[in-house]
Amino acid sequence: MTQHESVFNDVETREVNKVAALDIGSNSFHLVVARIVAGSVQILHRVKQKVRLAEGLSDDDILSDEAMERGLAMLKVVAESLKGFEPDSVRIVATHTLRKARNARDFINAAKHILPYPIEVISGVEEARLIYSGVAHTNHADGQQLVIDIGGGSTEFVIGEGFTPLLCRSLQMGCVSYTKRFFPDGELKSKAFQRAITAAAQELELIDNKYRRLGWVQCIGTSGTIRSLFTLCQQDRSNGHDTPVTLKRLRHLMKQFVNAGHIDKLDYPDLSEDRRVVIAGGLAILIAAFKALEIEGLVYSPAALREGVLYQMEDELHHADIRGRTASSLATRYDVDTSQATMVLNTTLTLYSEAESAWKLRGKDFKSMLGWAALLHEVGMQINSRGIQKHSAYILANVDMPGFTQEQQLLLATLVRFHRKKIRTSELPGFNLFDEQAIKRLIALLRLGVLLNIKRQEGFVPDLIIEVEQNELRITFPDGWLDEKPIISADLLRESQYWKALALKLTIFPDITQLHQIES
Repeated sequence: MTQHESVFNDVETREVNKVAALDIGSNSFHLVVARIVAGSVQILHRVKQKVRLAEGLSDDDILSDEAMERGLAMLKVVAESLKGFEPDSVRIVATHTLRKARNARDFINAAKHILPYPIEVISGVEEARLIYSGVAHTNHADGQQLVIDIGGGSTEFVIGEGFTPLLCRSLQMGCVSYTKRFFPDGELKSKAFQRAITAAAQELELIDNKYRRLGWVQCIGTSGTIRSLFTLCQQDRSNGHDTPVTLKRLRHLMKQFVNAGHIDKLDYPDLSEDRRVVIAGGLAILIAAFKALEIEGLVYSPAALREGVLYQMEDELHHADIRGRTASSLATRYDVDTSQATMVLNTTLTLYSEAESAWKLRGKDFKSMLGWAALLHEVGMQINSRGIQKHSAYILANVDMPGFTQEQQLLLATLVRFHRKKIRTSELPGFNLFDEQAIKRLIALLRLGVLLNIKRQEGFVPDLIIEVEQNELRITFPDGWLDEKPIISADLLRESQYWKALALKLTIFPDITQLHQIES
């Protein structure tokens, strides 16, 4: 063995996890491959391609076949880079365009034949949170910082301190959509810029006062659009690329654009062809943001959404899940009876552990989503105990829930919506990531966990014998227990009737069918 071959023999190796994050953006698709070692995320490989999905989104929110084909072609390139990755080591997130497109499922279903990994359509607030995470892990700031990310279809604004985002918003304005709307023929006229700036200012009216009141000590811009604008504003400066961009510099750049007269005449060495065709909309949005939020200066950070996804994957491997903080916050805000929620959680997860194998509930999210649903099923109690399942579902479907994707949030709302009373399966929404049969079985387990704890008494639920087969769950109660609790036994019998809508059978021992009559 040569000296070179043996030099690492005595080197202690650390546990290494290889992960990948794909950002399906409205303008570009970005893939980042990294390894996680000793709590550090190390970037190994990047793939970026302009796809401009937002360009193919019609006024009635239908994504064109041409845009879908561009996106699917890029996914085939990505698939080559992801060969050999384990399912849990890859996360794919989609943003504004697939959030908005009414036929997004067509694209996602086609993507399933290219990539063996699920595509998560994340909310605008979740996108903002992940962007902030990426910036916070790569940029040090003393005090609060404002992060702005101009995407193809939306722009995210986050104020945070350290690693904690304090205020997250996503507005429906992006470089692709605004260029398409205000500069459709490529002409760069002053009036078109003013219309675009005014439209962006109208969007910013939703957040400007709140953001200015909270304040920040540093403003950081991310995304390719802001990088290009930052670079263009630095071109005639001799003091390097570290000087913050100001509103004066942005206005000067807009004047240069207007003097050029057309997108095709924007002749800047540092402006790529792909970026040139969408830069005007991005410039208008950034000028509006500077004016509305009274930003004094902006610096650029290369970190963005995909880095934030990677750092969350690292957090999930080594640190507490942010979803726990979200659940805790909701429990506090809506005065959840945490003792009752914990009892329901324990019973429900006991049922889940017995049913997991027979009912094929091995999806990585099933147990955690069922657990969150058990803990949060009574958030609607603050509105009214009557129809609580509907109130709780509405809250969980519409409240901001950092750490949860849109589909995870919809699943929580769905489970909670059907945790009691009649089950109308026609009202079950469609899912891309979750199987309908599995959802029905999770509903059944949550309902049973809630019912068994209906007395809201610690230690009320006895030791049970639980047996699960393909479409049946059998519970054996201790001798005499049900005889002393006629209301509970009647509830269980009624529940067995409700389960028929889920194509499931609930069997109770000792047999209680002879003890009670229920309405058909």
